Amino acid sequence: MEEIPMTVHPTFLARLSSALAGGLLMGLSLTAQAKLPPPSPEAAAKAAEAAAKSAHAAKVDNYKLCLYQDKAAAHYRKTAKDAKPATTTPACADPGPFVYTPPADKPAEAAAAPSSAGVAASPPSTKAPSASAPKS
Repeated sequence: MEEIPMTVHPTFLARLSSALAGGLLMGLSLTAQAKLPPPSPEAAAKAAEAAAKSAHAAKVDNYKLCLYQDKAAAHYRKTAKDAKPATTTPACADPGPFVYTPPADKPAEAAAAPSSAGVAASPPSTKAPSASAPKS
């Protein structure tokens, strides 16, 4: 018997490889969306402190920007011949040094106690009969 040489069309290989790569990416993306466990209290406290530091750094940056804008505007008014008079703007507010006070921990009894506010008179799935509803 004579063997028949098998040839594969180049577009078939390209389509097959792109389909395999797409399937691999879909599988990786599904594993990346797995739910993570909640952070430990220490990690949550560190994250809260980092967020507070970041917020304070943004306030400091805004303060410095305000100072430089005032300086640039004063220089422009001093050197420009046709500069308009300054309008009244609020003074730049210095945020001061960074001070972090962690939030107070809730007692276990208060955290676990159910809220008594908003007690329902009837289940939400039932309709209460209305006294003013017309009867047929």
